[in-house]
Amino acid sequence: MQRFAVHRPLAAAALLVMGTLTGCSSLQSSDNFLGLLTPYRVEVVQGNVVTQEQIALVKPGMTRLQVRDALGSPLLTDIFHADRWDYVFTIRRKGVEEQGRHIVLLFDGEVLKSVEAPALPAERDFVAAITAQKNQASSSEKKLELTEEQRKALPAPKPAEAAASAAEPSGPVRTYPPLEKS
Repeated sequence: MQRFAVHRPLAAAALLVMGTLTGCSSLQSSDNFLGLLTPYRVEVVQGNVVTQEQIALVKPGMTRLQVRDALGSPLLTDIFHADRWDYVFTIRRKGVEEQGRHIVLLFDGEVLKSVEAPALPAERDFVAAITAQKNQASSSEKKLELTEEQRKALPAPKPAEAAASAAEPSGPVRTYPPLEKS
């Protein structure tokens, strides 16, 4: 009996640590905790946004400087593959589908040899895709402008004289002493 008494605190500590670690792993895999709390997710935007309009400006035979002017600096350059530039883009936002693109430019010395790019969205489509969440939120808000029928249903405004007399204070008139002595 004495032998087990020594191991009880150690066993209790081990169970506590395992329970804590199990709880942490379950929080990572789910979007909410017990259906009550939703952890904050950071919006992650990384890399270079390259659209159809930008990639159309890049043609084989251009210099590195001309390519950099059209697309910006590449996200990845490698000293072991000096003739390769990688433009990578990822975006992860709540309410918007995750996006990822990888464009590879290969050079022969200082001259662009080839462009490997997936189907890229137009600039307008890209902006619409990343602002979908904001548009959904604004459509559920109430509009602050009246329709023509609602304006006609409003009561007619009072004449200017009646409005001026209604604006005058009623009750005793108070006088206050001057702020500074003369």
